[in-house]
Order: sequence, then structure tokens, then C-alpha cells
Amino acid sequence: MQPKQRQRLDRTQRWTFPQLFGLVRRNPFVISRWVLRWVALGAGGGLFAALYWNVLELITHGLQKFAGYSLLLVMPLAGFLVGLIIHFLGNPGEIGVIVDNIHFRNGRLDTRKNPSMILASLVSISAGGSAGPEAPLVQVTGSFGTWFADRLQLQGHEVRTLSLAGMATGFTALFGSPLGGAMFALEILHHEHVLEYYEALMPAIVSSCASYVVFALITHLGIAPTWTFPQYTLENIDDFAWAVLFGIVGALAGWVFIGIFHGCDRLFARIPGPIYLRTTLAGLALGILAFVLPLTRYFGHEQLEEIATINFSGVFLLSLALGKMFSIAFTVTGGWRGGFIIPLFFTGACIGKAIAVFIAGINPSLAMICTMAAINAAVTRTPVSTTLLLSKLANFAPLTPILFASLMGFFLAPKVPLILSQLKSEKDAS
Repeated sequence: MQPKQRQRLDRTQRWTFPQLFGLVRRNPFVISRWVLRWVALGAGGGLFAALYWNVLELITHGLQKFAGYSLLLVMPLAGFLVGLIIHFLGNPGEIGVIVDNIHFRNGRLDTRKNPSMILASLVSISAGGSAGPEAPLVQVTGSFGTWFADRLQLQGHEVRTLSLAGMATGFTALFGSPLGGAMFALEILHHEHVLEYYEALMPAIVSSCASYVVFALITHLGIAPTWTFPQYTLENIDDFAWAVLFGIVGALAGWVFIGIFHGCDRLFARIPGPIYLRTTLAGLALGILAFVLPLTRYFGHEQLEEIATINFSGVFLLSLALGKMFSIAFTVTGGWRGGFIIPLFFTGACIGKAIAVFIAGINPSLAMICTMAAINAAVTRTPVSTTLLLSKLANFAPLTPILFASLMGFFLAPKVPLILSQLKSEKDAS
């Protein structure tokens, strides 16, 4: 009788979860080897995210002292520097390019774009652009996943899986939610909410957990909630109806933002000359906005706490929300680098808080969290991960109202998404 041969993973085969678990039962060493790889990838992503965050905070604290009229000089100068970085080091692209690479380049993300993305985003975010660190973190950690797969001599869907797991580590480090970060990395790929790359879910979760631990150990962030919302307890079934209504409002706000975004994009596209001219003009526009509405400066990580805890008039909050929409659009379409997830959360919080001011008896926490969820789901097409992320960021225990609002934002979103590459999939190329 021939001895049993140990079954090995076929790198050309697309494994399903039942097949993988069956293999694990026969050969536990296989799972331990892959888990160690996912953990190593997550630790590397968390380490980079922590270093990036510390450098970003150091530069930001130095530039925060500029305010008032000085912003009319500082912001254009920052824009000029961003443009020079991109002009000489190359255009690092945005989230749409990452989605395209996942769909059509077997998930390969180019590490050569990282120097430009890191430097340009550090200047953009620290100077006060309305864009967050999620885009640079996802680009760099995702490309690290590709590089890691190359070192392991992997091919095909295994490269894509590690790239997706790397992206998840970037999302998780910023938002402090391993499950939410893993889901966001997969969900943002498809506007139809089809998790085509489901085989990357477990690697993404494991890598995200490792990233979360490393990032939290170094920065001491992500353990406690990011924002302190007024106390809310789900006790009335009417709150679900309110969540749906707030979801409709958030979806409408998403439509307005997308319209403003496309308008600014067309405006900046008409500006001739090198990119540093466009980024400088964008900096001037951002400086003017920050001079008139100081809370529109920066991506909202700290400013959202003020919206949640300080009493503002409803008119001011709506003006601030509109100003923030223009600020995000000027930042992204003007060539500055960064993501718009937390800025969208800030916009939704302003609108939700305004509703609570105008209509007596509405719980401000419920209004804010639901509107935040809906506007982000309408723009990014990520209802499930948005629910998970907001629950963690705001320590909002009842998930169901957030989910109702997120789904309303998702289903009432424009047919054509803001991230056009979400329309495409790997099947479209065949």
C-alpha cells in the first residue's frame, strides 16, 4: 500500500472556502503557513501606517499655526509644492486607478507610484486639504501586498488576494476596525455590491487584525472611539423610520456632492499648463474657503468632534456642509492627494446635526450617524462596511439604524458612480 502523499496547494487553482477547509483538515500546516503570511503582511502594513501617521501629525502641528489671512499664501504655496512633486515624480493616481488595477491587472499595484503618493499626500493633508490619509495608505499597503506576493513567487489570483489584503490593512489602520476595513477593501470594488473577490475576505480580515494591533501599539489610536456622540439608546421602532428618512436626506446630499465634484472637475480640466498650476489654484480656492469657514480646513478627523459636541445654528451647519463639499471637490479635482471618506462623514454630520436643530425632539446622534452613513454609501457604494466603520468610530452600538440609512444611500445613489471604475469588473475584460 502506497503511503499517503501530503496534499499541496495548487497555485493555478482558484480555491473555494469548502475546498480550502477540507484541505486544512488533512494538512494543518497549509493553513498555518498562509496565516503567517497574512499576519506578516498585516504587520508590515500597520508599521507603515503608524510611521506615516506620526510624520503626518508632526507636519500638521507645524502648519496648524497658520490661520486667517496667512492661509491665502500658505495654501497656494502648498498646492504649488504638491504640483511640483507630481510633476517630477509622476502622477500616483487615485482610488479609481487602484480599482482598475484590481480588475484588469490581476490586482497588481505599482510600488513605483509610492514616493509621489506619500510626499504629495503628506503635503496635501498637513496643509489643510479636505482629503484624508486613506488613499495614500491604501495605495502603499496594497502595493506592499503585491510586492510581498512577488517575493513569495505567487501568481494569478493569489497576487490579487494579497494586494486586497494589503489594502485592507491601510483602511483598518486609519479606521480602527479590522472587520470594517477588510469589508471596505472588497466592497469598494463594485457598485453592484457583488463581492467578486470573496476569496480575499479571510486573508483581508487576518491581515487587518495584525495591522490593527501594530498600529495601535505604536500610535495608541484606534482603541477608543474616535468621536464622542451624545448618548443614544434604541428604544422606539419609530427610529427606524427616522433612519430611513435620514438615509434619503444623505442620499440627496450625495447627489449634490457628486454634481459639485463633476463641475469642479470640468473647471480644473480647462486649465492649461503643467499640473502645478492647477494645484496652486486649488490651494488658493481652499485658502479662501478656510478663511471664510475655518472648519472646512483639514479632513475632519478632529473637526467632526466639534460638530458633535458644540451647539451651532442650523443655518451655519448647512453652510458648513456645502462649504465642505466644495472643499473636498477642490482638493481632489485640483490635483491634491488624499481620500474623501472622513470628509464625507464630516459633511453628513453637519447636515444631520442641522436637522436635529431645526426639528425639535430628534436625537442628534441618530440624525448625524445616519446621514453620515447615507452620504458615504451614496458616493462610495459601500453600505455594509460603512455601517461597521461608523459603529466603531462613534461607539454607536445599534447597528440596524445605521444599516437602514446606508442601504437607502446605496439604493438611491446615482446610477453612474463617482468612481467610474466601479462599473467595470474582471468579466468585462473577457
